Amino acid sequence: MSKPSHPFSLFRNEQMCYNRSEKGGGAMDRIILHCDLNSFYASVELRSRPDLQNVPVAVCGDPTSRHGIILAKNEPAKKFGVQTAETIWQAKKKCPELVLLPPHHKLYRQVSKEVNTIYEQYTDLVEPFGIDESWLDVTHTLHLFGGDAKALADHLRQRMKQELGLTISVGVSFNKVFAKLGSDYRKPDATTVVSRENWQRLVWPLPVTDLLYVGRAAADTLKRFGVRTIGDLARFDREALFSLLGRHGRQLHAYANGLDRSPVSSACQENAPKSIGNGLTFPRSLSGREEICSGIAMLSDRVAVRLRRAGMKAAGVSLAIRDPDFRDISRQRRLEPPTCLARELSQAAVSLAEGCWNMDSPVRALTVTALYLISEDQAGVQLDLLGQADAPRRDRLERLDRTLDQIRAKYGRNAISPASSAGVCQGGVQEEDEEGATS
Repeated sequence: MSKPSHPFSLFRNEQMCYNRSEKGGGAMDRIILHCDLNSFYASVELRSRPDLQNVPVAVCGDPTSRHGIILAKNEPAKKFGVQTAETIWQAKKKCPELVLLPPHHKLYRQVSKEVNTIYEQYTDLVEPFGIDESWLDVTHTLHLFGGDAKALADHLRQRMKQELGLTISVGVSFNKVFAKLGSDYRKPDATTVVSRENWQRLVWPLPVTDLLYVGRAAADTLKRFGVRTIGDLARFDREALFSLLGRHGRQLHAYANGLDRSPVSSACQENAPKSIGNGLTFPRSLSGREEICSGIAMLSDRVAVRLRRAGMKAAGVSLAIRDPDFRDISRQRRLEPPTCLARELSQAAVSLAEGCWNMDSPVRALTVTALYLISEDQAGVQLDLLGQADAPRRDRLERLDRTLDQIRAKYGRNAISPASSAGVCQGGVQEEDEEGATS
């Protein structure tokens, strides 16, 4: 699509086209929308249940189990303080009249595709961020739709309601991070513009945890040094952040100062995943080393299957652990040589667990993620360069695992499972697949 001959405007009377960074140079600002479907799972379920529109409703992993977790809730449920990821019994204690609905993940994936198909009618630069969020870069297409980004965002919100019966919140800004902050700023069904003129006023007072990729561990570290808001982070010494958080600290400092330059990927571009992970919230907390190792073995097996299916091997692995009080800890390590073998992923993840966790402490949820993915061909070259003496043995093990994959494809995923994982996944359990770029 051709570039417009005139500057775009994020407001009807406010020109925002040119980068006013310290570098100058007259480079044109991007115009990026972040669209976030409000209470996605619950909203999809309620399309067929109009009788429940005005009562508190939650979608949960297993409505028959008091130990299942809340996956999504509607606005009436939010008013009672119901939170995502808390247990059903906790939610019911806050809201005894809460209506519980089971999830329909296949339906959610289909609706998500329909939503992104609409977005792609406005730009080919559409990048999904999970199942219910997407970035749109309309810098070079906005002139085709009136030249007003806020008006376009409002149009998308109206169209989503009319055609799909869903609401979205939209953030409009000059980078991806601030666009997402904008979509989170007012909910539900709202448009927020974060411009060159207002971003410090809007963004800097927000809690630092509102910033993309500020996890609990980073937030705890920052809090110890008096960093509670995004503004505090922006004003904090950049090199001091590096000493505290490594390269991630420098990245967060750039984000807080409006310097995110990450591109919005093309909808037509098929990018190979940079990570593949599986997570489980267990129906009861795992207790003791044997059960924790069993849970890790199960997840590692499923990650390995997905690696082989994608023709990839992992040069690293990460393990995330959540306790019953929803406190999280995560660790990662490199793998040499790269692998798609479940036993090697599991051994590495168990080693991480033993290094950061009291194996006698209860575990509510686990996530195993394969990192630094490379193609099987590239991994083969690396293996040769390393001169691995056990290459024939690894080949035999991979052939064995691929044979097991074929059996599962024919008879179901649970036809063959690691013996060590028996019993850890009985009853209601919420499983999540993770695939995408690592932060």
